[in-house]
Amino acid sequence: MMTNPTGRITQGQFSFLPDLSDAEIALQIAYGLQRGYAWSVEYTDDPHPRNTYWEMHGMPMFDLADAAGVLQELHDCRKAFPNHYVRLMAFDSTRGVETIAMSFMVNRPASEPGFGLTRQEAGGRSIRYTIHSDATDKPEAQRDGS
Repeated sequence: MMTNPTGRITQGQFSFLPDLSDAEIALQIAYGLQRGYAWSVEYTDDPHPRNTYWEMHGMPMFDLADAAGVLQELHDCRKAFPNHYVRLMAFDSTRGVETIAMSFMVNRPASEPGFGLTRQEAGGRSIRYTIHSDATDKPEAQRDGS
């Protein structure tokens, strides 16, 4: 059985590790660039597991040779959305389609909202479960990450 004693949202690579420093993030970006991956920066205030389409900050970064360009976009996103989740996504287009090769969080709000599990009795003896993100209790314009 896997547990998450810290209560942190765990999505993507490295999510059970302590937050990566900017130097460690730069090393991961360089690793992806060496393999020809294109990077993008995405953010959200609703980290529901089925919310796979986060907002993109800036444009996807194709043809970069230096991690500094991705780091600058990351710093701009953190400044604009300090109380949001921010992740880096690396796309591998070697098969002719954009396939996510790497994905990891690089920013979290100071207070992470939780999730609720709703149990519903259904026909027969079926039971259905729904995950509710506490982050969506307020309208999007009123969410501040706390």
